[in-house]
Amino acid sequence: MAVYSYTASTLEGSIVEGVIEAPDEKGAGEQLKNIGVIPLRITAPRQRLGRTLAIRSSKGGLLTFTAELSALLSAGLPIDRSLNILSGISEGKEMKEVIHSILKQIREGSSFSDALQKHPRIFSRLYVSMIRAGETGGVLDIVLDKLNEFLETAKELKENIVSAMIYPIILAITGGVSIIVLLTFVIPRFSVIFKELGGSLPFSTQVILALSNGLRSFWWASIPLVAAASYMCLVYTRSEKGAYNRDRLKLKLLGDVLRKLETARFCRTLGTLIKSGVPFLQALQNAKDVIGNRVIAHSIEDVTKDVREGKGVAGPLIEADVLPPLALSMIKVGEETGRLDTMLLKVAATYEKGLKDAVKRFMSILESAIILVMGLVIACIVVSMLMAVFSILDLPF
Repeated sequence: MAVYSYTASTLEGSIVEGVIEAPDEKGAGEQLKNIGVIPLRITAPRQRLGRTLAIRSSKGGLLTFTAELSALLSAGLPIDRSLNILSGISEGKEMKEVIHSILKQIREGSSFSDALQKHPRIFSRLYVSMIRAGETGGVLDIVLDKLNEFLETAKELKENIVSAMIYPIILAITGGVSIIVLLTFVIPRFSVIFKELGGSLPFSTQVILALSNGLRSFWWASIPLVAAASYMCLVYTRSEKGAYNRDRLKLKLLGDVLRKLETARFCRTLGTLIKSGVPFLQALQNAKDVIGNRVIAHSIEDVTKDVREGKGVAGPLIEADVLPPLALSMIKVGEETGRLDTMLLKVAATYEKGLKDAVKRFMSILESAIILVMGLVIACIVVSMLMAVFSILDLPF
C-alpha cells in the first residue's frame, strides 16, 4: 500500500486536499469516488515536485486541464462551474489566465469551442474540432476523455523519441570538443617541435598543421560565418520550397522511422476524431495538419480531394503510397467492415509500438556511426603526427 496526496472537488464545487492510502492511483481514485468527491489530481508525495514543474509548461498544463475537466464533467458538474473550480486550483499562471478568459467568454454567451479557439497557441485546431463535435453531440465529457488519452499517448511517444536522442547528441558534442582540443592545444606543441627539428613533412601533416593554425588564428571569424550560414539555412528552410526539400531529405535519410511516426500520428488523430463524431472530411483535414513532414502531408491533401469526390479513403491512400503496406491493408479492411475508426486506432497502436523499436535501432546505428567517424578523424590526426615524427627521425613507419 502506498500513500497518495490528492486534490478533489465536492459536488458543490468546494476543493478538498489530503492524503489517502491505496495500492495504486486507480485504487485511490475509486476510494475518493466512494466517499463522494471528484478526484482531480492524485500523486505520490515524492512525485509532486516533478509534477509541479511539468505542468508549468503549456503542454503539460493542457494535459492536466483536459484530465481534470473531463473528471468534473463526468461527475455531472456544468461547464462554467467546472472551469471556475479549475481556475482556482491551476498551478500555472498562464493556464490560470487562459481558464479565466474562457470562463468569462462562456458567461458572455460564447460556446466552449469558440472560447478555446481564441487561444490557438495552447488549443490546436484538432483540440477545438473535437470539443465542437462533443458540444454538438452532447457528449463533451466523453470527447474530453478521448482527448486526454490522445494527449497522453502523444506525450509518451515524444518523450521516448527525445530520450533516445540524448546519448547520440552528447556523443557528438563530446567528439567534436575532443577534436577541437586536439587541433588547438595538442597539435601546436608538435608544430613547435617540427620547426626545431626541421626537415620536410608529409602532406597529410601539413594539412593538419595548416588547419590547426587557421583554427587558432581565425577562430573569431568562425562565429560570424557559422551565424551567417545558420541564418541563411533558416531563411531557406522557412520558405515553402526549402521546407519541402528539407522534409524530402529527411524522408530519404529517416525513411522507416519517419513513416512509422507520421503513420501513428495520422491514424491516431483520424481515428480519435471519427470516434468523437467529427465529420469525416473535417477529420481528414485536421489529421493532415498534424503530419509534420510536408511530403507526406501533400500526398494526404491529394487523398482529401479524392475523398470529396466519393472515392473512399483506402483506395486514394493506396495510390498515394506514403503509408506502410500493413497500415494500408488494415485501413482497407476497416473501411470495408464499417469499423474504420477502430481499425485506425489499432494501426496507430501497432506503429507506436513499432516506432519505439525502430528509434532504438536507428539510434544504435547513429551511435556507432558517430563513434566511427570521430575515431577515424582522431586516428587520421594521430597517424599524421606520427608519420611526421618518423620521417624527421628517418625511422620506418
